[in-house]
Amino acid sequence: MAEATKHEGALEKKLLEKVGEAISSIGDAKHVDEVICAIHSVAVFLFPVDPSFFSGSIGETYRERVCSTVVPSADERDDWSQTFFRGVSFPTFARVLLLDVASDWLSCFPVSVQKHLYDLFFLDGPVIEVVQVLVPFLHHVDKNGGVNANSVQTNVERLLILCLLENDGVLKITKEIGDCYGGENSSSGSLKPLLSRLSQILTCIPDKARLKAPPLLSSHLYFKHITNQLLQILDDKASCTEANSTAIILSFVGEIFSRICRRGLSDLLLSEVTPHVLAHVRRLLNSKEGLFEIEAFQLDPTPRIWSKTMEAVTDPYAVEKMAEQLLHQLYAKHASDVEAFWTIWTLFHRNVKHQASLRQAKISFSVLECPPVTNTLAKGDITHELLETTQRLASVWSKEDFLRSVPLEQQTYITTALGLCLENMSKEELDRTKDVMHNILRGVSCRLENPGDLVRKMASSIAFVFSRVIDPKNPLYLDDSFTGDAIDWEFELQTAEGRVRAITSSMGNEDGETKTSASLTEVNDSNGRNKEKKSRKSKEISHFVLADPDEIVDLATLNCETESDGDDVDDNASLSSDNSSVTSLEPYDLIDDDKDLGKQFTHLVDVVGALRKSDDADGVEKAINVAEKLVRASPDELTHIAGDLARILVQVRCSNITIEGEEDSAEEKRQRALIALLVTRPFESLETLNSVLYSPNVDVSQRIMILDVMAEAARELASSRTLKPKHAAHGPLISDISDPQPWYLPSSASTPWKKVSETGSFHLNWANRFERELQPKPGQTKKGKTRRWSLRSRDRDQNSTDWSQNRFPLYAAAFMLPAMKEFDKRRHGVDLLGRDFIVLGKLVHMLGVCMQCASMHPEASALAISLLDMLQRREVCNHAEAYVRRAVLFAASSVLVALHPSYIVSALVEGSLELARALEWIRTWALQIADSDIDRDCYTMALSCLQLHAEMALQTSRALESTGGSSSSVGPMNISLPSAISKLTSIQLPSPNVHL
Repeated sequence: MAEATKHEGALEKKLLEKVGEAISSIGDAKHVDEVICAIHSVAVFLFPVDPSFFSGSIGETYRERVCSTVVPSADERDDWSQTFFRGVSFPTFARVLLLDVASDWLSCFPVSVQKHLYDLFFLDGPVIEVVQVLVPFLHHVDKNGGVNANSVQTNVERLLILCLLENDGVLKITKEIGDCYGGENSSSGSLKPLLSRLSQILTCIPDKARLKAPPLLSSHLYFKHITNQLLQILDDKASCTEANSTAIILSFVGEIFSRICRRGLSDLLLSEVTPHVLAHVRRLLNSKEGLFEIEAFQLDPTPRIWSKTMEAVTDPYAVEKMAEQLLHQLYAKHASDVEAFWTIWTLFHRNVKHQASLRQAKISFSVLECPPVTNTLAKGDITHELLETTQRLASVWSKEDFLRSVPLEQQTYITTALGLCLENMSKEELDRTKDVMHNILRGVSCRLENPGDLVRKMASSIAFVFSRVIDPKNPLYLDDSFTGDAIDWEFELQTAEGRVRAITSSMGNEDGETKTSASLTEVNDSNGRNKEKKSRKSKEISHFVLADPDEIVDLATLNCETESDGDDVDDNASLSSDNSSVTSLEPYDLIDDDKDLGKQFTHLVDVVGALRKSDDADGVEKAINVAEKLVRASPDELTHIAGDLARILVQVRCSNITIEGEEDSAEEKRQRALIALLVTRPFESLETLNSVLYSPNVDVSQRIMILDVMAEAARELASSRTLKPKHAAHGPLISDISDPQPWYLPSSASTPWKKVSETGSFHLNWANRFERELQPKPGQTKKGKTRRWSLRSRDRDQNSTDWSQNRFPLYAAAFMLPAMKEFDKRRHGVDLLGRDFIVLGKLVHMLGVCMQCASMHPEASALAISLLDMLQRREVCNHAEAYVRRAVLFAASSVLVALHPSYIVSALVEGSLELARALEWIRTWALQIADSDIDRDCYTMALSCLQLHAEMALQTSRALESTGGSSSSVGPMNISLPSAISKLTSIQLPSPNVHL
């Protein structure tokens, strides 16, 4: 041992002398042939160099020197090579080759010299040592030393492509690991840092390459080549019987897999891995002729190699991303259930038992640990594991904290796993579990109260499966979407993820209709879909109702027409009657009889009286049908009766006056009547609704209806138009003597003179005639093709009146301030900050709509501070429910849209810190939501809010500059602005390439 060490030391000393002489020759060289000879003097001791390949490209003097060099034997050359690459000689000489030679001489090298001499140092040496030397020069090159950095980096990129991609460098690395570190050294602790460093070097090459690097070094192509080499490594290990270095190599492959996923390329990795493993599974299944014993896969070497490799991937994030992409790839490859199960089993069956992050995969094997084949669910141990898994899933699924603090995607995975467990259980097995029934009932109840449609669908699915376990003959249907026994456990998650909330400053659509600029929740969408389903269902039922000739018909009910009756008329209904039959009963019109029998409401007093008679369902229904029309007519009595009518409309129970399936129609009519009442008599109606809003005598649904009605009324008031007198500016009574236009010339408003053609005249045209068009006099009407069925002047609207849009700002304070007053006060039956969080979210959303409707008006500036003060409450902005946080984001964004920059500037000039602090709070809170909130919609809405805040800050800074102010002083008063205000005007705008 001592002699071997002494021999290596002697070789190292000689190599250093050779390398030093070569470096000195390169530094003193005046001709390229001198550099070639210096490099050859070192290469001849390391590689089997054949001078005949390149000697013809150099001069006579240097050719003789190259050809006459003494060549060592093969054994001696191996000793020289191992000592050269394992010591300090290679890094020292490689630095000269990569910097000095590549910068000054490499472009002068003949191609044969570069290929058969220069490249040998990097292509024929150990890849482990070569990549550790090459990769640092991709990114860091000292330009101060007179080195051409572009030439150096271009050469390094070329060598890396040759070494790693074209010559399968990763495959060579694994062989070098097996040869040098196998056997006894495989368990040494110093090997793990080396593997980690190698995997890091290999995966960072695309990041360190230049923008103009060859396409093969781009992330997509580079990692595709690397992945194919890793697949070949695993295939070789599966067919190899020697297992000395297998664990080391599999650990190295798993480390590279993990780093590829960390760089966001899990889809690329699994697009290569999945077809490879799936093809092997299919071959194995075909060879077994339909027998799916697990022993066949356990004895096969390929599944063992793959499972050990995936077990070496210890990064939970990488495992999660690989499992997710595997499911997508299996779906894209049209794999059957059995093929998908064994593919996933091959890759992850060892991880499932040891890593909890993989439990998100919604597949049967994660729950049952058996392939999806009939009669394969074994009893005994597997049944015990099924019951234990069900109990754990139910305990987690039932907690409200899980519903609030876990992303929606993970909730669907857990719900699916719980549903699959319940589908494979019997009632006797369910009785043996502990607290599963109680946990499921608690989880269903808390989800049914959630405003999210997808969350309620999860509760309905679990309730349906649970009821089938308890009583298969009487399943519980909580959702109309269930059409059979099969359940869609995917829950249309991709559709739900695609509904991204975006907050914009636009309030109107192309048709001129007013709408909110951001959707608060999915409740409105789900309600609309449910209404459409119920209306379609009721229509379908009505088509199949047969008329009874002996039925007693109440003629008074025939006049209760609705707006939808005209749409439901079937033009072909008369064809169903038997025209050939002869009857003695002649048809006659019943409308006149209905006028006598049915009471018609023509006064609002009668409507209020009918609504108060709750025992008369027909009268209440008729009153609701005509309430909106009578309110829109705005009679004189409406002023005195508006409060009572609003109160009684809120208290009416539509479910008590309508038949089953038509509750939504009556509810819509009641809400339209309330909207009309708020639009025509806002002050009188709002006084009543605000007092009823927090009354203990109404329930949650009535409070939500009040807030919805107020929001819709605000939108209608904002989109309404009224006529007001136009204040025209009168001209001066005395003409200006400096007017350059003479009085006798036509005014500039008149057209120039033009010749009149009279070809159609019956008399001779003895002279030319000219005329010009003058502006019409006030009250003069010009005849034309357009018909105006009025005696008024055409220009009356333009001359004497003007259209005033947006009537809402006049009533904005009445809408907002009473609703915000004492919202946090806990009363009997009212707890907005606690149990009634849906009402709180609706309230905040209504206030945001009001701010948008008052946009750019002085009223918005006056009400913004009060609203922001409410939103800053910790119980509101940091509410546990994402529903409320989305509402707060919407309201805060509405404030940013509504405030006029001039008002912000005036507040800054006056030294108002309250508004500046509130606006700065919006920015910091939105950043916090975008950084840490688990809800996807909150994240996207927070980004949109930040964009609006940046735009507002930009407009404010421009307005501030136009007034002559700056971030330090404003105007002639020289008012110093606090730091909070300074931040407001120095916000960096987001990049225009960012799509929110």
